[in-house]
Amino acid sequence: MVRVTLDNVSKFFGKVKAVVDLELEIRDGEFVALLGPSGCGKTTTLLMVAGIYKPTRGRILFDDEDVTDLPPKDRNIGMVFQSYALYPHMTVYDNIAFPLKLKKVPKQEIDRKVREVAKLLQIDELLGRKPAQLSGGQRQRVALGRALVKEPDVLLLDEPLSNLDAKLRILMRAEIKRLQKELGITTIYVTHDQVEAMSMADRIAVMNKGRLQQYADPQTLYNKPANLFVAGFIGSPPMNLIEGSVVEENGAYYFVTPSFKYRLPKEIGELVASKTSDVILGIRPEDIRIVIGDGDDTAINGKVYVVEPLGRDLLVNVKAGDTLFKILAPADLQLESGQDILMAPDERKIHIFDKKTGKAIV
Repeated sequence: MVRVTLDNVSKFFGKVKAVVDLELEIRDGEFVALLGPSGCGKTTTLLMVAGIYKPTRGRILFDDEDVTDLPPKDRNIGMVFQSYALYPHMTVYDNIAFPLKLKKVPKQEIDRKVREVAKLLQIDELLGRKPAQLSGGQRQRVALGRALVKEPDVLLLDEPLSNLDAKLRILMRAEIKRLQKELGITTIYVTHDQVEAMSMADRIAVMNKGRLQQYADPQTLYNKPANLFVAGFIGSPPMNLIEGSVVEENGAYYFVTPSFKYRLPKEIGELVASKTSDVILGIRPEDIRIVIGDGDDTAINGKVYVVEPLGRDLLVNVKAGDTLFKILAPADLQLESGQDILMAPDERKIHIFDKKTGKAIV
């Protein structure tokens, strides 16, 4: 198994800066997801690790070996593309065997390995079929089999589940994670789907506009986002982000917007006020309680705008003046549009970001 290091790697296409100064270490046997919106540089990064693109500057290391100038065939990587890229005229068996034939592996050895991988992926009954006779999920497994059969040091997956239907995606997510843990292959997985990244990866590198925003395990990204981009990108439904300012009145600190005023815990208020006054307050929908009746100045007055039943929960849209909050509430809560309620944010779960830099203060 191999440790992969991206040492200050950049890739420019003319004036377009696809990836800028990327520092990343992927541990031996780790499953890392590259996550971000379209055009953030995640596939470019993957193709640099594969050797298909050469970095404009910086180095790529497998363990301590510099592979920056090595062609793909000398890197011992397995790659699965979004489009599966199977040979339509070949059977499943020949598709999986293809990389071994290129390496001139003896016939018996090829046969053993192909059958082993097919069994692992539960496609051993499909070896005689052609790709056109397979479902999307089966083609996906064949593509995986072809990548795994040569026992790669690093497995690279580029949005491999995006062509599957929702139910099959969930099934294949668990399947790929199980395989990766069983085989212990260092894996880099590109996706724009945060649920996919959160449920599969050991650590996630969140990227935007070619730059790394935060690199951490799923829990840390969710509970301690480093900046506004990560806070807004991770989580479904997304975090409520509200612009305002922090002011002090008679020794108490308040978050103030044109629509409402909310008293902050003293230590948070002091910390924020010492750095800046223009801020963005973030609170996740599940970290706000709906209170019917009386409250104090740590609750925010609001009016129920729309209630969306989600089955297990209700997604309640609440307006405080012109500001819209989204709140996850228990499914049995009886609410009506236009009803006056109070919102009580969990003080321990408040995030405050600097409006100028976007960086997290709290």
